[in-house]
Amino acid sequence: MRRTLLASLGVSLIALLGACQGEPEGQTNAGTEAPADGAAAPSPTPAAATARPETRAFRDWSVVCGNDGTCTAFGGMESGTGWLRIVMPAGPEAVPVVEMGMGMNAEILQRTLTLDGRAYGLDVRDNVARVAAERARALIAALAGARTAAIGTGEDTLEFSVSGVSAALLWIDERQGRLDTVTALIRKGDAPAARVPAAPALPIVTPAPAVAQTGMKEGTALPDAVEAMARVRECRGDTDFSPDFQSSTQQYRLDADTVLWGVPCFMGTYNTGYLYALTDSAGASPRIVSLPTTGEAMETPINPDYDPATRRLSAFGKGRGIGDCGTVHEWVWTARGFVLARESEMERCFGVTPDLWPLTWDSRTPG
Repeated sequence: MRRTLLASLGVSLIALLGACQGEPEGQTNAGTEAPADGAAAPSPTPAAATARPETRAFRDWSVVCGNDGTCTAFGGMESGTGWLRIVMPAGPEAVPVVEMGMGMNAEILQRTLTLDGRAYGLDVRDNVARVAAERARALIAALAGARTAAIGTGEDTLEFSVSGVSAALLWIDERQGRLDTVTALIRKGDAPAARVPAAPALPIVTPAPAVAQTGMKEGTALPDAVEAMARVRECRGDTDFSPDFQSSTQQYRLDADTVLWGVPCFMGTYNTGYLYALTDSAGASPRIVSLPTTGEAMETPINPDYDPATRRLSAFGKGRGIGDCGTVHEWVWTARGFVLARESEMERCFGVTPDLWPLTWDSRTPG
């Protein structure tokens, strides 16, 4: 059970994604959904390389670059109660964003960031402090060369670590093809912005038409064929300490002859995991769903929820109870099975709300 949980939370970033189909009693196969007709394909330039999600650590800073080419650098306060992030979208016209926060439930009471004794004004909204867009590049340049960085809380001064920030910014410049151009974050040159590659095109994910859920309900007994599967029996053994949890099965109709069954598989203090299986409408021909991610395929999504109206299956694997780190996934049921539509991760627990986590994978719908 512990091995399953860790595998679900781990992110070894490999861009091989796809839909789920398969044989009875086996895992489903993964393959990527093809771009729609007329969709622009990424050009063979440095921007195309950024379509491969990747995470790097540079001392006290980390960088996540997603399949859309956007790179997000995070640094934390030495107290572990706050964060500073720099978001750099891909493309020649992109503008960097600099934001700071003091934890999920903390308020920023002072509107200045101090770098080596020099104060920079901040705009505070919804407990997130932002640097004005026209001043972002100047602050980033100062941060890259700073020895100290701190923000006031009204009662105290909390320091950010600047160890590794220069290397993190340099890596972003390299990833996005900005080195020696006027758009570079740290290694600027005279080369024009036009030399910077365009952002990669996002994959298109087309949801299958919604279907009525008549007769489908939670807590329905699993079909005998599903109960007999080896992986299901393993889940039953891992959850026999809680009959209530064992009975909280899920049942959804995906199409006229496909039913999705959710099997309670493990339960912790703030994470629960489900194993999913597909059957025909009679509950026969079961096969385990293997959900694609940017790393290893996932069989037991954590804290999952399926929305029949949008055809989205979501999961939120919490790194700790307050939910300020971990992974978030969204899959869409398509004509080819479940396809990864969105994925974000936050490896370090700085008090960052999930809506601000770096995206490792994104997609768009037609139209």
